[in-house]
Amino acid sequence: MRLAERFRRFLAYFTENFPAPETELQYGSPYELLVAVVLSAQCTDKRVNLITPKLFEQFPTAEHLAAATAEDIFPFIRSVSYPNNKAKHLAGLGRMLVEKFGGEVPDRLEDLQLLPGVGRKTANVIVSVIYNQPAMAVDTHVFRVAHRLGLVPRSATTPLAVEKGLVKHIPEELIPKAHHWLILHGRYICVARNPKCLQCPLTDICNYYNKSVKPDLEPIVAPV
Repeated sequence: MRLAERFRRFLAYFTENFPAPETELQYGSPYELLVAVVLSAQCTDKRVNLITPKLFEQFPTAEHLAAATAEDIFPFIRSVSYPNNKAKHLAGLGRMLVEKFGGEVPDRLEDLQLLPGVGRKTANVIVSVIYNQPAMAVDTHVFRVAHRLGLVPRSATTPLAVEKGLVKHIPEELIPKAHHWLILHGRYICVARNPKCLQCPLTDICNYYNKSVKPDLEPIVAPV
C-alpha cells in the first residue's frame, strides 16, 4: 500500500468517526493547560487530573505560581512522577511567565521552550490545543502508533523524525486533530503491550497487524 493511500485511510476514518477530539487533561485556561502538560510528563492524564484542582485552587494564575517556591508546590504534586523536579520546574515556569511574558502563555514554540520543564513536545501541545497551530506533539503513543500503522518509516527513530514524517502528509488544518487521534488510539486500542488488534478499525493499513498478528490468526490447512 502506498503511503499516501495509508494516510488517506487513516484521516478518513478519524474525520468521520471522531471529528472533534480533545485532550483528556482538564483545564480552564492556557496557564492551567501548560501546568497540566508539564505535570503529565511520564505520568497519566488521569493522575494529573486528580491533583490539579487543589493545585489550581492554591495557585490560580501565573502570578500566584511565580510567588511560590518549589517547597510550596511539592505537597500538591507529590503523587505525580518526579515531583521534586516538577516542583522546581513549575516554580521557575511561573516566574518566567510573569517576568518575561507578562503572565501570559506565549504562542511561539521558541518562546515556550524557554520555560523550565517545557520541551518541544509540551510546546507543541500548547500551540496546537490553545492556539490551533499545525503542530504535532510526539509522545510515546504517537511514536508507537505512527510506526505500527506504517505512517512513518522505521528509519524515523526520534520524536522529531516522526513529527516531520507525520506533518509532511497531513493537511495543516487536520494536524491538531491528528495529534489527538494518534494519542487516543494508542492509549485505548494500540496499547504498548497486547494491542487490541481485533477491535481496531485500521488493520487493513496496519503494518504491525499484517506482519505480526494476522499470520497467527490464519487457520492452518492440513495437507490432503
